[in-house]
Amino acid sequence: MLTHDHETAWQQFLEFMEERCSSTEFQNWLAPIRVTPDEGGLLTLEVPNIFVREYLLDNYKKELASFLPMKPSGEPAFQFVIAEPKKPSAPAAAATAENPADAAEAPGQPELKLNAFYTFSGFIEGPANQFVRSAALGVATRPGKSYNPLFIHGGVGLGKTHLLHAIGHHVRQHHKRLRIQCITTEAFINELVDSLKNKSVDKMKRFYRSLDVLLVDDIQFLQSRLNFEEEFCHMFETLIHQNKQIVVTSDKPPGALKLSERMVARMEWGLVAHVGIPDLETRVAILQHKAEQKGLRLPSQMAFFIAEHIFHNVRQLEGALNRLSAYCRLMGMEVTEEAVEKTLSELFQRTPQKRVSVDSILSSVATIFGVRVSDLRGNSRTKGVAFPRQVAMYLAKELISSDSVVKLASSFGGKTHSTFLHAWNKVRKQAEVDETLRRQIQMARRNLEE
Repeated sequence: MLTHDHETAWQQFLEFMEERCSSTEFQNWLAPIRVTPDEGGLLTLEVPNIFVREYLLDNYKKELASFLPMKPSGEPAFQFVIAEPKKPSAPAAAATAENPADAAEAPGQPELKLNAFYTFSGFIEGPANQFVRSAALGVATRPGKSYNPLFIHGGVGLGKTHLLHAIGHHVRQHHKRLRIQCITTEAFINELVDSLKNKSVDKMKRFYRSLDVLLVDDIQFLQSRLNFEEEFCHMFETLIHQNKQIVVTSDKPPGALKLSERMVARMEWGLVAHVGIPDLETRVAILQHKAEQKGLRLPSQMAFFIAEHIFHNVRQLEGALNRLSAYCRLMGMEVTEEAVEKTLSELFQRTPQKRVSVDSILSSVATIFGVRVSDLRGNSRTKGVAFPRQVAMYLAKELISSDSVVKLASSFGGKTHSTFLHAWNKVRKQAEVDETLRRQIQMARRNLEE
């Protein structure tokens, strides 16, 4: 049976880790784990999938050993069980009307084409998109009463269309009587052209003015099309004045679009929300989620490796995963670093190099290891200072190619070049086998690139 000690130990571990990792990392990897009863009295952790189990063991083994039972060999003295998969809910029904009850309800509803995978449950949340997701969910929960209009903007492939369709799914599922339409700006323009040709513009106007929720994707394509913009603006104002919900997406904020002042002002009435580039932990979570959907076993180390090299948008991550999945299936092999390098190296992105100095390296390393810059420059040989100093030397050798080794060594309290090279070689070798150190070095590099 489950013991009180088991629950207490796990809760203490969670409280300890919550203070030491980012909120995104905690919510994606630790919060979903549950302690469950076991007849044998053995501590059992229920994880959503094998990726969470691997991530836990790969990254938090030392911390686990401090709170949970471990064998003398260092292996965990507890077991994992995979949670039962949840039955897929409404998105497919909302998008394709596979559910007869949904298809039969609300006669006269306009045809609604939504991507079945673009739901709120399938949207991986992180610091860069937390606000906009909350706004989108608020709109979907109370159409016309929260933020109206909601204007979502951001770069290509960051999830704008996903959120737009997620709103559509949620409204269709929870507000069955509301008339809703999701359309791209290009489709709206084409529809208006056809209506003009067929002399049925009035019919089109009546249709759009009868909607309760209008979702419009890629409003930037309305730029430099004055006649179409004018018609859209009239429709926009009519719906807003009737408290009908409008959600618009764009690759730029309203003020950066080449639209009339009147149109820009209308779109700035409500809430303008930005979708940013996901951080590393969010990108890893996205990769693991997509891999699970595809039935691909993606070790956490490989997920981090891919996420560190592909970072501009989610669409590129998914494309990389599709390519990797196809290659591994066709070749009958597991996902390894060699397979990743072979299939994805041409997709890897590099951030523009900033001028890196010894001072900036010391500052970054001091922040990550919790020491003072003055200590790193000094002569203290205590392990808590000496090792971070060696990491800083390693980074200086790797990132500053314009200065000689002698000059770089002198920047660390007058160290000799042999001491400097010894530190670089030691950290280089240790990073090859120490995942924690590797991640600390990667964090320091990211801080220097920002």
